[in-house]
Amino acid sequence: MPASPAAAFGHNFLGSSPRWYKLSIIAFLVLNPLVLWLLGPVVCSWLLVGEFIFALAMALKCYPLLPGGLLVVEALLLGLATPGAVYEELQHNFPVILLLMFMVAGIYFMKDLLLLLFSRLLLGVRSKALLSLLFCMLAAFLSAFLDALTVTAVIISVALGFYAVYHRVASGKGMCDEHSHDSDNEVAHLHREDLEDFRAFLRSLLMHAAVGTALGGVCTLVGEPQNLLIGHEAGWHFKEFFLRVAPVSMPVLAAGLLTCVLLEKLRWFGYGTELPDNVRQVLADFAREENARRTQAQRLALMVQGAAALLLILCLALHVAEVGLIGLMVIVLITSFNGITDEHQIGRAFQDALPFTALLVAFFAVVAVIQQQHLFSPIIHAVLAMPTEQQPGMLFIANGLLSAISDNVFVATIYITEVKQALAAGNMTREHFDTLAVAINTGTNLPSVATPNGQAAFLFLLTSSVAPLVRLSYGRMVWMALPYTIVMGVLGWWAVSHWL
Repeated sequence: MPASPAAAFGHNFLGSSPRWYKLSIIAFLVLNPLVLWLLGPVVCSWLLVGEFIFALAMALKCYPLLPGGLLVVEALLLGLATPGAVYEELQHNFPVILLLMFMVAGIYFMKDLLLLLFSRLLLGVRSKALLSLLFCMLAAFLSAFLDALTVTAVIISVALGFYAVYHRVASGKGMCDEHSHDSDNEVAHLHREDLEDFRAFLRSLLMHAAVGTALGGVCTLVGEPQNLLIGHEAGWHFKEFFLRVAPVSMPVLAAGLLTCVLLEKLRWFGYGTELPDNVRQVLADFAREENARRTQAQRLALMVQGAAALLLILCLALHVAEVGLIGLMVIVLITSFNGITDEHQIGRAFQDALPFTALLVAFFAVVAVIQQQHLFSPIIHAVLAMPTEQQPGMLFIANGLLSAISDNVFVATIYITEVKQALAAGNMTREHFDTLAVAINTGTNLPSVATPNGQAAFLFLLTSSVAPLVRLSYGRMVWMALPYTIVMGVLGWWAVSHWL
């Protein structure tokens, strides 16, 4: 334990983050007032944006809310933005906050149904290429109407559950015995090769599904938080958003699914490993036992979840209310008819979404700094000075590159705000604004699969408990995402440049 107050402070500050990371954040906080005094608010604001992006890029070292929040508090103290401006920004983007607060929690209560669906797929399809395609397609479909983080959480739960079942058997333990699946020390030599193949099998399915959430998430108003943000600025409802983005999203979806099949057939980039027969038998036996133990009340609960899912899709398509309010309706219906009355049970549904919601508030505070200091106006003016036909492609590239190293919600917020201001100033037509909005949306969604930093679902997968079990590291994730990044990025840019 730290022996002095200074050592104790260093130990407590940002917790278990590396020492170099803590010193970097402290240096930022010390440097910003000096830069403001010596070079002025514009330079200091640009430095703040770079520091915030650094915090996003280093999300695996420390959750960005903590360093990002410190930077935002300092920016307000230095007068780079006013609390009133931040509050106005939050009011303006309140539908996005509602989405994260209630929709993610609503889908949490459908987890049993989604778990059953993915489990049936895993055991019912023997062709690895077909199984991968179905996982990718199902993740894309669910992410188009639900939430990518929740869909990813379900897939992680499926993979973790099956991994734990087989690891227990491979270690010679019964279902009632104490067992830790974090260590291979007790795994019998006979099962070690099957266990490694099973890990490779699960890695590939997890990556296909994670990419599927990006392929489907770009298509609809509720697929990703930045979609709702862009749709809100553009005034698009669910159907119009889908039709506006379709010239880009549909060809990319088809190409992404084709890439999925080719990777499995060619066995490139770590894909193509089949499920060992011994593992399949163990998992099938376990699934039969679980099905036999399912009670009538549990079956009725699954039916309620299915009915709520259909109602959710219908309400979203007809835009009967704000998306977040529809999510709240789902929470009320499922908990009421499935007997979930305990406050702590309901509260658990909000734990995954609220940290990201708080981080999004920090995003909007940085956006308030950018607006008050007019930081992006020269960039937007430079893009708008280009020939009209070149502007969508350039915005796609700019958004894609920045989204790959930071967070796509942050990038989308910045660019759509600046473009909307250009429209309000009369610097472009409404038709051209719609085209640029599509370019921003697809640019932040498609190339961002390149790294875990860009996609929240990818980062969630990398930081989950299943990643170390199946040996899914940061570098391996980037490598396995590379073919998808190339296909989705290049085709997306081509479609934005030539088909809008």
